[in-house]
Amino acid sequence: MSCTDHGAESANARAWAAYGEHHLQRGTPVPEVDGLAWGFWPTGPGAEVLGDLGGQRVLDLGSGIGRYAAYLVQEHGARIDAVDASPTQHARALARYGDLPGLALHLGDAVDHLRQAEPYDLIYSVHGFGYIDPGRLIPALAAAVKPGGRLTFSVLHTNLYGRGPSPTLTARTERLPLAGHDTPLDVRMWVLSPELWEDLLVDNGFVVDEVETLDAPEEGNPVSCRLFHAHRRARVTSRPRTTRAPQPSAALGIGAILDGPQGLLLGRHRRGTLEVPGGTIEPGESYTTAVVREVKEETGCTVKEQDVTLLGTLLDDIGGVVRATVVAVISRWQGDPSTQPDESMSDWRWHCLDQLPDGLFAPTAQCLTAWRPDLPIDHPPAHFYPFVPSVS
Repeated sequence: MSCTDHGAESANARAWAAYGEHHLQRGTPVPEVDGLAWGFWPTGPGAEVLGDLGGQRVLDLGSGIGRYAAYLVQEHGARIDAVDASPTQHARALARYGDLPGLALHLGDAVDHLRQAEPYDLIYSVHGFGYIDPGRLIPALAAAVKPGGRLTFSVLHTNLYGRGPSPTLTARTERLPLAGHDTPLDVRMWVLSPELWEDLLVDNGFVVDEVETLDAPEEGNPVSCRLFHAHRRARVTSRPRTTRAPQPSAALGIGAILDGPQGLLLGRHRRGTLEVPGGTIEPGESYTTAVVREVKEETGCTVKEQDVTLLGTLLDDIGGVVRATVVAVISRWQGDPSTQPDESMSDWRWHCLDQLPDGLFAPTAQCLTAWRPDLPIDHPPAHFYPFVPSVS
């Protein structure tokens, strides 16, 4: 993921402020609409792709002059928050729709709004995503959409000059036409391939349901857009253990939860599952000694035994063999996790608890819900027996 491109977003803020000021000075009226146009033309899918909006908490992201949000409020009975970063576009929206019941117009940075607002059932955007760094936007969206909630947005794919999407997460210069003016405004847009958009969404806990191609209706016009339909996973899936019997002394293991400022540490096993550090307890080891050793062997991080908290024991039954896993939480460690030679785990990454990926190893999923029962993770049932704290 690239660092946030503040220069591109600043350039876009200036351009859209100038765009709105131009229309304020011209007295350009805010036109009414009779539907949503996800491309730059009136043909194609409309508001029906959003489904029934009754009782839904909805956000229009990059709402501009607010006409689409106002249409959904007036014609579909929706209650909508609409956020835009341009003070002049916001002023135009307020002048036209400021008193419309059911519509709340917000001026501000979209990502800041997403981080502060209560989660939404539906977030939609008509061409708003292309002006915000996706590396900043998509993670904020993941936390702002309710589990099971929906995300619908359109983005530019091919511009007026026939230039297609970029294969990397970088902004490029596009032209913003200005009515009654010969010189367009320059903006910096993220025009990404559908595959790159989908990777960003999936990495942040979304499932992409469909990507529609929206081509310009005029013959010879190369402009093309893409309309994304996605939803946030309601629950995280896990994958079961093998039914193969364990080796002698290998039915007792530990799972080590490292949860720090960057999130929860998970690595990828060579079988493909995502797991916390852990493994079997070797003869002669204590639980805490095994935790310290496994974390060091698998991640390279150093842990002191006094920084290990043992939560309890999980009992599971796989293929008629009882498996026991001791759940441990580590509060402090030294070093950065990395792939270690000759280990089956690699690609260690930090994950936000509200954006956990699918494909967790079942024992890892069980450890996580023993630690945090509120986590929405599906896994085979297991008995958890918490350790009783010692009485001093």
